[in-house]
Amino acid sequence: MMTLDALSPLDGRYHSETSPLAAYFSERALIRERALVELAWLKTLAPMFSFSADLDLSPLAELEKEIAENPESGMAEAVKRHEQTTRHDIKALEYYLHEELRRRGLAALVPLVHFACTSWDINNIAWGRMIRGALQSVMLPQLRLLAGSISERAAEFAGMPMLARTHGQPASPTTVGKEFAVFFDRLSPRLAKLEQWKPRGKMNGASGNYNAHYIARPDIDWRAVSQNFVESQGMHFAARTTQIEPYDDLADLFDGLRRINIILLDFCRDMWGYIALDYFCQENKSGETGSSTMPHKINPIDFENGEGNIGVANALFLHFSEKLPVSRWQRDLSDSTVLRNIGAAFGNTLLAWGGAARGLGRLTPNAPRMEADLDANWQVLAEAVLTILRAENASEDAYELLKDFSRGANITRSGLHDFIRGLPLGEDAKARLLSLTPRGYCGAAAPLAGQ
Repeated sequence: MMTLDALSPLDGRYHSETSPLAAYFSERALIRERALVELAWLKTLAPMFSFSADLDLSPLAELEKEIAENPESGMAEAVKRHEQTTRHDIKALEYYLHEELRRRGLAALVPLVHFACTSWDINNIAWGRMIRGALQSVMLPQLRLLAGSISERAAEFAGMPMLARTHGQPASPTTVGKEFAVFFDRLSPRLAKLEQWKPRGKMNGASGNYNAHYIARPDIDWRAVSQNFVESQGMHFAARTTQIEPYDDLADLFDGLRRINIILLDFCRDMWGYIALDYFCQENKSGETGSSTMPHKINPIDFENGEGNIGVANALFLHFSEKLPVSRWQRDLSDSTVLRNIGAAFGNTLLAWGGAARGLGRLTPNAPRMEADLDANWQVLAEAVLTILRAENASEDAYELLKDFSRGANITRSGLHDFIRGLPLGEDAKARLLSLTPRGYCGAAAPLAGQ
């Protein structure tokens, strides 16, 4: 596809960043995974039937290897040609496999292709394999990279003081590193949960009851065969389903990805704000342009694009988790077209995570600017004065006293010190307050950043 003609920016403008996901969520990938599931089921069945038990299955293994390792083999195109007639994607694949088996001397296996299966027996396992593969190979490495970069900055800038802002107003100081550490702590347990996620799968027929299985071969324990097969595909076994696996575990995944994205949306907005305050400088890359008319600008576009892409991804993830677990009676087809948009949600998420990592990589803390902001806001030490007054039981109306002195005021160092000297405190307490600066009033922020 020419990227200039792509309908979606994921396949157009952002193709270079999202193309790794094509191996998991493209139509070609879906056909491949369906074929591999069909062949795996065929290999499971062949020893169970007298007419196929003694067959040499090495040509079947060769076909499986070709499909798995050679995406340009022409298999997907051949299946699509069949689909022009069948107008049914799984039936088209079935006919393709019939042809391949006959061509490879395995015509005896043709009756076992798609044996006792409904389409969704194949589809649910194929989708589970694709999603798990995309997570393990593309998404998790990018998220680990971003989380690691945040953790590195938490450690590097653990002791760098910074004015905090609650409600956008100057507040008790913190450190740059500790604020990075907060985001790392928020991401870490959700990253661990994402790493442990495994899809559920079913292989139990048109209504989930093994009807066709047991009428054909009542002597076989089909529930055990199904469980072994599903687990061999790296999935949890869904023991009771309708025609479809109910998608609850998949909805959990989408909700988890949405939660990670919300944390990173918060991160992108905070970084944008710190850049606006000039707390961070952005690397000036040669050749880049920030504005078509204002040549001085370096815009925080990676964080802005991250915010936008998270919005698109989370709208899709929310729809997936609300829609997919709801199906009329034993099956309706409204899930099928929804599933085909999973790649879009993953693609926008990947763009956001990559953009956040890229934006973070070009930031340098502007320590002089942060020092100046701290020095211009001595009123943030009002909390310290108030707390010592209370700890010393020096005033019944300590809060009102500090409120009258500091609320909305532009307090200087000398003004604060004059106020402290007039307080009903002992000399030791006064000396402790007089030695305090906004820069030194960071509590345990530095060790918290290093935890």
